[in-house]
Amino acid sequence: MDRKFRIGWPIFGTLLGILFLSPFYIVFTNSLKTQKGIFINVMGLPTKEYFTLKNYTQAFIELDFIRSFLNSLLITASSTLLIVVFASMAAWMLVRVKSKLSTFLFFLFAAAMLIPFQSVMLPLINIMGKIGFLNRAGIVFMYLGFGSSLSIMLYHGFIKSIPVELEEAAILDGCNLFQVFWYVIFPLLKPITVTVCILNIMWIWNDFLLPQLVINRPGWHTIPLKMFYFFGQYSKRWDLALAGLVIAMVPIIIFYFIAQKHIVKGVMQGSIK
Repeated sequence: MDRKFRIGWPIFGTLLGILFLSPFYIVFTNSLKTQKGIFINVMGLPTKEYFTLKNYTQAFIELDFIRSFLNSLLITASSTLLIVVFASMAAWMLVRVKSKLSTFLFFLFAAAMLIPFQSVMLPLINIMGKIGFLNRAGIVFMYLGFGSSLSIMLYHGFIKSIPVELEEAAILDGCNLFQVFWYVIFPLLKPITVTVCILNIMWIWNDFLLPQLVINRPGWHTIPLKMFYFFGQYSKRWDLALAGLVIAMVPIIIFYFIAQKHIVKGVMQGSIK
């Protein structure tokens, strides 16, 4: 029985891996073909007759990739930075201040994670529109609100493992609360901060629904939003559409491979703590 499992699981894992990777294979190989080459053989590798790299050049220009990339980078970096700063400070106070109010606020943040975005998006956009906040600053503010709950939960569990004696010693040395947090507590939060950053970066970078509702100027489009309009424009030109899709996937794939070990390490340390 054990031998069957030892032989069967690798085979099952290989087949499952092939199944999950097959869409990437189809997208990448067909992005290197002409339109005629795609229609002749979708699953095959590009032949010399139908091989081309012009798809990427044209898609890069039409996608306005540099501007879209910078928009995504600005929104993602700003939102993640604010989430890290405010969530870590809020979690620290919720852990250290023992009161019914802090307990209530903690469970309130936990309950907020259960509320689907779709149930609040229309009232939210209505309110933001009335105060003139349907812009890049507004979307960063909204990401701060939606991303804080999970981040506070992660920080809260980690901070409970930090001895309060470290803070008391810093206060005796003359530090105020601001200095205690930034010079004593925050450096100790590096493992969980890396996890919080990675999870929020991948979520915000790939998010489509909120930018579609908030961003109403072509020059502000993020990569997912620009890709949506680009793919709709070139839906009949599968060669350009697929090349644009590959270009749009490259930044997050590179980031994921760089950061994947930190995701596992941070989550494990947070759970142990």
